Amino acid sequence: MIYKFLPFILWFKDYSIGKFRIDLLAGITVALVLIPQSMAYAQLAGLPPVTGLYAAIVPPLLYLAYGSSPFVTLGPVALASLIIAEAAGASTLDIADAAAIIAIQ
Repeated sequence: MIYKFLPFILWFKDYSIGKFRIDLLAGITVALVLIPQSMAYAQLAGLPPVTGLYAAIVPPLLYLAYGSSPFVTLGPVALASLIIAEAAGASTLDIADAAAIIAIQ
């Protein structure tokens, strides 16, 4: 029953310390690239850089809890930043509020 609500628990069935080391190295490598990239994409969208950090951290954590595939990639991308900048710029709302509305939809 718990697997229905937390499917990532099934991933640990065949997990070993060797796989942990590889995953740790991969996580550090991705973080070194993702942190400045996400901050730049936020600025590209006209938002404060810290918004990019939220966009890089929150979706993977939510997917960790509720996702069912270990092969999905999540995070901020340049095209989405440009689309948000264009759509939010055409709005009368504050750009951060408009970006949040776009993200929720």
